[in-house]
Amino acid sequence: MSRKEIIQLVTEAKELGVRKEAACSLLNTSIRTLQRWGKNPESGDGRKSNRFTNQNALSSKENRQVIDFACSPEFRDKSPNQIVPILAERGIYLASEATFYRLLKKFGLMTHRSKAKAPERKRPEEIVANGLNQVWTWDISYLLTMSRGVFLYLYLILDIWDRSIVGWAVHDAESGDHAADLMREACIRQEVRPGELIAHQDNGSPMISSEFLAALSFWGRPSYSRPGVSDDNPFSESQFRTLKYRPDYPERFETIEDAIAWIKVYVEWYNTEHRHSKIGFVTPFERRCGKDVAILKNRRETYEKARSAHPERWSCGIRKWDRPETVTLNKRERNKVGQEEAA
Repeated sequence: MSRKEIIQLVTEAKELGVRKEAACSLLNTSIRTLQRWGKNPESGDGRKSNRFTNQNALSSKENRQVIDFACSPEFRDKSPNQIVPILAERGIYLASEATFYRLLKKFGLMTHRSKAKAPERKRPEEIVANGLNQVWTWDISYLLTMSRGVFLYLYLILDIWDRSIVGWAVHDAESGDHAADLMREACIRQEVRPGELIAHQDNGSPMISSEFLAALSFWGRPSYSRPGVSDDNPFSESQFRTLKYRPDYPERFETIEDAIAWIKVYVEWYNTEHRHSKIGFVTPFERRCGKDVAILKNRRETYEKARSAHPERWSCGIRKWDRPETVTLNKRERNKVGQEEAA
C-alpha cells in the first residue's frame, strides 16, 4: 500500500469520526510518519538500497566454493577449525573459520555431512514391573565426612514397584565386591526367584565390574542408563534427593558408624512411615504387604459416602483412589496415533 493511499484512508476515517491514533495503529503507521508523508505524499522511499550492504562480504560464487569444500569427501567429516589450517598449509584461503561456520549454519549443514549415519544414542529399553522383585534400581551416593576430600559411599537398592528400600550399605570405598555382596544379600533376604530380576543402574565401575555381574547373573540380568543421563535412573535419583533433604540429615558424618546409624533410622522411616505419592499415598511397606488394597478401598468408600450425603458439592466424580498396578522404567513417549493403534 502506497503512502498516498494510507493518507487517504486516514483522512476518510477521521471524517467518519475515527481518531487519528486509532486509524494509524490499524494501518501499522505512526502519527509522526503520517505527518512527514503529508508534506510530500508523491515521494518514494528515500533510503539507499545498499545502505546496509557489507562491502566486504563474499560473493555468491565464493560462498558456493566454501560450501563445496566443506562438503567434499576429504572435508565432510571435519569441522571448520580443522579445514581452515589444512587449506592454509596448501596455500589456499577461502574464508575465516567464523565464515565457514556461518555459511554451514545458514544452509543447514552443521550436522553430520558424510554418507555414514551419524552416531545415535538410543534410549534404554522400557521395563515394566507389575509385582515385587521384578525390577530393582540401585546407585551409589557420596556422603560427606568431617575431612575435606574424604567420602563415605551409600549403596542403596530400590524396588520400583512398591518403592521400598530392599538393600543398603555404607562403605568407605566404591567396589564391585561391595556391590556384589549387597545384591546377593538383598536377593536372598527378599526371596527373589533366580533368573527373574532386572537390576537397573548407571555405568559406574562397580556396576560393570565382573564381581557384581557374576553375582547378579544367578538372579537375573542388568540394565544400564546412558552415560551422563541421570533421567534414565530417576527412581534412585529421587530416592537420594528425599534422603538428603530430610530435616535431620547431617551435612557431614564424623564416622562410618554414625552414617550407618542414621541411614538405618531413615530406611525404617521411609519404608514404614513415608507415604509415597506415586503409589497412592501409602507406605512402601503397606504396598509390599498388600495392605494398600484395603486402605485405598476404605478411602473410596469414605468419599462415596461424602458424595451421597451432599451430592450438590460434587460437580465431578470422587477422587481416584486407584492402585497403580504397573510401574514403568524409561517409559516411551507415545503419540496419539500409536495409542489408538495399541487400543
